[in-house]
Amino acid sequence: MATLSSAQASKKIEDLKKKIADADYKYYVLAEPDIDDYKYDLMMKELEALEKDFPQFKSDDSPTNRVSGEPTKSFKVVFHQAPMLSLANTYNEEELYEFDKRIKSILPGEKFEYVCELKFDGLAVSLIYENGKLKSGATRGDGEKGDDITQNIKTIRSIPLSTTHSKIKYFEARGEVFFRKEDFLKINEEQELKGEKTFANARNTAAGTLKQKDSKAVAERPLQFFAYYLRTDDVKLASHSDNLKLLKDLRLPVNDKWVKVSSIEEAKKYCDKIEETRDDLPYEIDGVVIKVNSLSQQDELGAVSKSPRWAVAYKFKAKQQITKIKSISLQVGRVGTVTPVANLEPVFLAGSTISRATLHNFDEIERKDIREGDYVKIEKGGDVIPKVVEVIKEKRPKGLPEFPHPTNCPVCNTHLEKPEGEVAYYCPNTACPAQVQGRIEHFVQRDAMEIEGLGFQIIEIFIGKGFISNYADIYDLHKRKKELLELERFGEKSITNILNGIEQSKEKPFDKVLFALGVRHIGERTAKILAKHFGSIDKLMNATQEEINEVHEIGPKISESVAKFFSDKHNLKLVERLRKAGLKFEIDKSITQKINPLFANKTFVLTGTLEKYKRDEAAKIIEDLGGKTSSSVSKKTDFVLAGSDAGSKLEKARALGVKVIDENEFEKMIG
Repeated sequence: MATLSSAQASKKIEDLKKKIADADYKYYVLAEPDIDDYKYDLMMKELEALEKDFPQFKSDDSPTNRVSGEPTKSFKVVFHQAPMLSLANTYNEEELYEFDKRIKSILPGEKFEYVCELKFDGLAVSLIYENGKLKSGATRGDGEKGDDITQNIKTIRSIPLSTTHSKIKYFEARGEVFFRKEDFLKINEEQELKGEKTFANARNTAAGTLKQKDSKAVAERPLQFFAYYLRTDDVKLASHSDNLKLLKDLRLPVNDKWVKVSSIEEAKKYCDKIEETRDDLPYEIDGVVIKVNSLSQQDELGAVSKSPRWAVAYKFKAKQQITKIKSISLQVGRVGTVTPVANLEPVFLAGSTISRATLHNFDEIERKDIREGDYVKIEKGGDVIPKVVEVIKEKRPKGLPEFPHPTNCPVCNTHLEKPEGEVAYYCPNTACPAQVQGRIEHFVQRDAMEIEGLGFQIIEIFIGKGFISNYADIYDLHKRKKELLELERFGEKSITNILNGIEQSKEKPFDKVLFALGVRHIGERTAKILAKHFGSIDKLMNATQEEINEVHEIGPKISESVAKFFSDKHNLKLVERLRKAGLKFEIDKSITQKINPLFANKTFVLTGTLEKYKRDEAAKIIEDLGGKTSSSVSKKTDFVLAGSDAGSKLEKARALGVKVIDENEFEKMIG
């Protein structure tokens, strides 16, 4: 190695990178390996040694960079250059034909084709390639923004770190990350051997794996990827079917079961054929995606809300199994709701073993006449949540008694209440251990305060030891560090990580804190609406129920719940303790002041190569200043920000009379 000249080493490194990339493509994408593992490992070791001796030639797209040496501390937020829209669902032939009718009404007299693709049960991600190299990978998130998971994406061997094309230098590919059925079963077998909890389904496991902070842990799991979307301004794109072929030319894995059809009748036949054979596929699918093929027609059809008008998901009927209810147990949630759950004889269904199923409420038990000892038909709602569909009455043993309505809380024995007009029973005791645990788990979850390390088992231990009895106690745990370190199986590193996570959570914005409080009926979106309208916890606490009810999108149930929560002295004490701990109870004024009237509610389309900004940076500036970004130009577009080599979008903007600006004008608008 050391005897090589710099020029020789550089050439050798590039040759090895190309050979390894070819081997990965043939093995992971084409499933046609042409070298054995031993030869592959030798090439990888030779490359590692060369890069060590000649570090100046080690590049970001080297296969030795697939796994990062250091775990990431947190995931940065990435703003998508074009929204990652969700699909509208159809569940039967009538709804599918209604979709076709709407297309024809918007495109009267026009001929069009559909492309039908499998709908994978995985996690949608976006990949950005710049100058032929994988620049970033991100989760879909809320459609507008997601998490930067670039380092974890690199561990997926079927995703190329670099790609070459004579004309395409910058492009975005979107697709689905998933596990094969066989691989998911192996993962659960390994969990069982280690004595750890098995995973409920492959989709959530894939999502959880991609959010691991240590890419080494991600690399140990055989994640797969299929690309189904391409966006670039470097060449003129005409149809979705051509894009799928182009993605394949770019060496991204594309599922080969897609078809192009000329009518909705042909699309339905394809759906029926796939539904019949779905169990034979090596991966889980839950339907077929049907898209208008022409991209110009897609632009003309546009989108409604967060779904495109030009595409629809035809969802398959949920898979079903028959099993026996061994018993019915009662669970108490964080706001005291008592939910009946069926404990089942384990049965394999849609990729996982099911031993429990929700019964929703006691009216549901009565309506379906569900009893302990019954044989029932179960299915996975949306192929995720198991539920009881019906009782197999002919298999019912004689003399099974009806399941009684509860009178007392199964955890604290407090007499239950059933509010008028509601189907659920509630435990009114806010000190009920089940509610305490539930409220703390809700408080620390990712969508709320996101306190790393405080899982349900650790919370249970801390409650049992008397360290915490409510979520405000979390911020006093640093005073108990000595006691925490004395706990069995808790090392200094894990305790330090928990305490650091608690400290970092103090930076969460007001709307996250409001959601974390666990006010009944207050979800993430409602918390954002209330935080934005009132601006601070004090104004919200002092608002009357009528004033809260007047807020757009807030109804009487929510306003009553908020008023009730802040009239409780115990809750007010918790809020004050959290305030003293340093949590944010008002909107960051520096953010609200950033809204620029030139950007507020305006839609921007970015095209061409920008010199001063990366596209995601420009998109984030637009979003931060109150604007929106879109992937396509229409009459509703306010501005097109055009860089060099702008393509068809620039032409369309001029044809429609949309204002086109360059980077200098963009900077003047920013001010």
